[in-house]
Amino acid sequence: MQNLSPNGFLRIGASDLEYRMIGPSPDAAPTIVMLHEGLGSVGLWGDFPDRLQAATGAGVFAYSRAGYGASSPAKLPRPLDYMQREAIDVLPKVLDAIGFRRGILVGHSDGASIAAIYAGAHQDHRLHGIALLAPHFIVEDISVTSIAEIKTAYETTNLKDKLARWHKDVDNAFYGWNGAWLDPTFRDWDISEYLAYIRVPIAILQGADDQYGTMRQAEIAQDECYCPVDVTLIRGAGHSPHREAPEVTLETITDFAKAALRDDRSLAA
Repeated sequence: MQNLSPNGFLRIGASDLEYRMIGPSPDAAPTIVMLHEGLGSVGLWGDFPDRLQAATGAGVFAYSRAGYGASSPAKLPRPLDYMQREAIDVLPKVLDAIGFRRGILVGHSDGASIAAIYAGAHQDHRLHGIALLAPHFIVEDISVTSIAEIKTAYETTNLKDKLARWHKDVDNAFYGWNGAWLDPTFRDWDISEYLAYIRVPIAILQGADDQYGTMRQAEIAQDECYCPVDVTLIRGAGHSPHREAPEVTLETITDFAKAALRDDRSLAA
């Protein structure tokens, strides 16, 4: 286990991954590990990790995957199974590096898919639940349409400049994600096979106005999973409930975290 400062980098394989550690360290309390979206980073979570830490009393660890934020660039083009590779090869090394002992995963979009793959691929006794914001288990038409539209916006508006605030190499971050999703072969991407192997509770939070996915994703989880699946449809929110409806999102994840970790006395009451 590395000695975790509040901010720093983890050396994982050939990559340096930036991170934030908020609140107690993994040896002192349960840890909520946050996995960002396809264009996300540590910084793009805003103050949500801080608020989640304050509400739960757990430690909160967020990191930027390779290609995002201040982390090392990713080799492009990304392989179409990049989320599986992240969940099966990289995330276990990250959890071991921080000394993860007990906690939950909170993932958004791509991060939610990675969390689901991890939970299905690893029977990890340290993991007590996964909270998934706007997860993808299959590729929907609405996803491809919106991702094609954002490519046009990236190349014709000031979107690139806005994203450059959050990413050291913004083209690496954008095209790594966008190129994979717009590859015609990616239409066959399907990770629902992992769902039947998940053995911890799942919370799914889905914005009612999500431009990248529909309630079909939650229905797949309910059909395929043998573990408890709680679904919350958040009115007035799109693809990023933690930014568009932060109060209800925070309350829902906090309640889920406390229930999943209810026997730990170090958590906030």
